[in-house]
Amino acid sequence: MQKQVTYTATNTYNTLNQLTNQTKNVWIVFHGIGYLSQFFIRHFSSLNAKENYIICPQAPSKYYKDDQYRRVGASWLTKENTQIDTENVLNYIDAVIEHELIPSKCKLIVLGYSQGVSIASRWIAKRKHYCNRLIFISGVFPKELNAHDFNHLNNQVVFHHSVGLNDPIFEHQNVLKQEKRMKLIFPNINLTNHNGGHELNTALFSTYLK
Repeated sequence: MQKQVTYTATNTYNTLNQLTNQTKNVWIVFHGIGYLSQFFIRHFSSLNAKENYIICPQAPSKYYKDDQYRRVGASWLTKENTQIDTENVLNYIDAVIEHELIPSKCKLIVLGYSQGVSIASRWIAKRKHYCNRLIFISGVFPKELNAHDFNHLNNQVVFHHSVGLNDPIFEHQNVLKQEKRMKLIFPNINLTNHNGGHELNTALFSTYLK
């Protein structure tokens, strides 16, 4: 018989730069499977440090990535108990945001990379948070979400979707299928694909800020 309990958990997260009166943009960035937030956040070091403050939550499920038990990675969700784990993750992200006290004057940019796409989109959809930019990179958009889940976002929100044209994880036909679905949910979404693979193309960061 499978049972369940509720308990209090503690998790870390990483930030980059300082949140000051000069901060214009606050980024909440969700890493992909196999990452730790302390390493993933380094991808955002090219952004203007005075104007951009980065918050990088940490996926809770850690595991060893090699046979020598040295390299550690993490995962947000699996197909096992997905609904329960999703709620746990969203509660954790809520706690991170509450702790950070983000000023209302700052633009909020939410970015999901790879598996982080499923977390970024679910957090915005289920918690009804507002953001100025919503960016999906090299990830699969959750099947259960639809346009109604994002009705709280107005037409001033800018959406981006990017996949490497040589990404070995996604077949071309699946990329086209997802892009078609994304256009139905976000009619004004910007498709900014690149010639790379399954990677975070930092060259596109300036595009996301426009």
